[in-house]
Amino acid sequence: MIVAKRKPFNEIKSLLKGYGKVLNVGCGTCVAVCLAGGEKEVAVLNAELDMARKLEDNPVEMGAITVERQCDMEYLEALDSMVGGYDALLSMACGAGIQFLAERYPDKPVLPAVDTTFIGVNQGVGWYEERCRSCSSCVLGLTGGICPVTMCAKGLYNGPCGGTNKGSCEIDKNQPCAWQMIYERLNAQNRLDCILEITPPSDWQNQIPRTVIQPGYKKPEKG
Repeated sequence: MIVAKRKPFNEIKSLLKGYGKVLNVGCGTCVAVCLAGGEKEVAVLNAELDMARKLEDNPVEMGAITVERQCDMEYLEALDSMVGGYDALLSMACGAGIQFLAERYPDKPVLPAVDTTFIGVNQGVGWYEERCRSCSSCVLGLTGGICPVTMCAKGLYNGPCGGTNKGSCEIDKNQPCAWQMIYERLNAQNRLDCILEITPPSDWQNQIPRTVIQPGYKKPEKG
């Protein structure tokens, strides 16, 4: 189970600066259950953005759609005919879903509207790839939808280090350099200015096992 919380409203507004038409994409599973990014939350955020931008005489046209799962490519296919008409995509999914969205539409800026705060486990048999460390301070809007915390062997927020070698990581030549990928993605989107943004040190919140009770729910009584 993945739990997330919506980013502060002013941060979301800042991410959307300069875009006139944005598609807000919700996710119908984990973030919907924890009341952070389902269909209802997409509608609420769009209404807030519409009101705020009108008050500032700087309207933005917001589209809305909620897919079953953003972390599953087959459900993203429903967006293929839509994304071409938008300047950017705003994702209300977890960090893994945001990165999958950015991977499918590499020519579109994909901006996070939520922070992933907690990841549970699926105890079924399967093959999983880690894409998000639930750091609680999502920077995917600045890194082209590629997570430097997870995809960089050193977890560098402000990279690259001095060890990148022809696009590979110095630790493992079979591991692509995350910051090389970030550079290439941002360059293709004409957003290289983002790579100059300095991300401050993170107040890591995921170092010990935690229990998260989302607003609107309550902890069950022990029998």
